[in-house]
Order: sequence, then structure tokens, then C-alpha cells
Amino acid sequence: MNKFYQLKITLKDVSPPIWRSFVVPASITLDRLHDVIQIVMGWEDCHLHSFKFKKTIWLEEPKSADDEDEALTRLNELLKKSGNSLIYNYDFSDAWVHEIVLENKNFIKEDAIPTPFGCIEGRMRCPMEDSGGPAGHMHLLDIISEPHKNKEDFEALLDFIEQPDADPQKMMEHLYTFDSDEVNAALVLYARWSRDRPLPLAEEMY
Repeated sequence: MNKFYQLKITLKDVSPPIWRSFVVPASITLDRLHDVIQIVMGWEDCHLHSFKFKKTIWLEEPKSADDEDEALTRLNELLKKSGNSLIYNYDFSDAWVHEIVLENKNFIKEDAIPTPFGCIEGRMRCPMEDSGGPAGHMHLLDIISEPHKNKEDFEALLDFIEQPDADPQKMMEHLYTFDSDEVNAALVLYARWSRDRPLPLAEEMY
């Protein structure tokens, strides 16, 4: 019988908190977990990333003998008990550090999650790529919430997003909106693609 893990991923060092609760097969490999994280969080997968569990680091392409290959390790080899956690780092320049906690090691998959992957709930949209890490993201929130106090920065932001007439209130509402249905639609497409993607290990994931 296939086992499923319910995970909670939280972006560290930002306020208000940005998080997602989602489901994956317990035996998912870390490279595929990376794919799912990118989708549920809303990142664009345009930077390097790593996983860290205790003192060991997993990379897409290990650089030294001390690093592990993320495609050769499964999640349930690391997280075995509810409350266990690992770190996911995305974009080594901006340093978006995420904590992933195993909330439920015996999740009962429901019809609401039609694929091996599913997002249950979350809060806030993901920060923009290349926005300067947690400090840059929170400064961005300040700019949008009080554009009259940050006029030059707000105008620069509108130029950056190429929307000179954007309404700051609607921008803020957009940032605070999270749509799990939108994420799950993307996960359905990913599941179709990954179904035919060869696994690095002999055992089938699902």
C-alpha cells in the first residue's frame, strides 16, 4: 500500500509567514520533491537549490565527496517520524531558506487530491524571484503598503513589473491571496509529465 506524507513548508525569516501544507508519496526522491516545492510555493525554478538534513547536503549535481545526489535519496529515508524536518535552500544569492516538517506520516489520501501530489492549504503568495531575499521581500511589502512614503521605490517597482498604472491596494491583495486550486491544477500537469520520467532507482515510487 502506498504511503503518503503530509508536509508543511515554511519560508524562514519573513513576516507575515509564507507557508504551504501539501502531500507527497513518502518514497518521493528529493529531486522530485524539489519539483513539487517549486510548484506549491510558486517559484520559477531558475536558480540552484539544496536540501540539508542534519549535517548532510544534497544537490542536483554534487560538487564534492561530502555532498549527496538528491536523485538517489528518498524522503522517507530521512524523515521517519512526525515532527522530523529538513531544510530546503533555493537561490543561494537571495538565500530563500525553507523548513520542511513532516506533519503526518500516515496521511489518508482523499478524492480532493487526485494525483500523488496535492496542496491542502497555504498562506500568501511566494516572493518575486530576484527580489533580494527575505529583507528585500519585506521591504517590498512596506513599499506597496505605504507607497506615499516610498514614492521613488514604488515607481521603480512599477517599472520593474512593467505595470505603470498598478493599484497598490490590488497589489497587496494579490500578495496575500493563495489559491490551492491553482496549485493543484499545476500539480496535475506535473504528475502527468513525471509519470513517464525514468526514476534513478529501480523501485517505482507509485
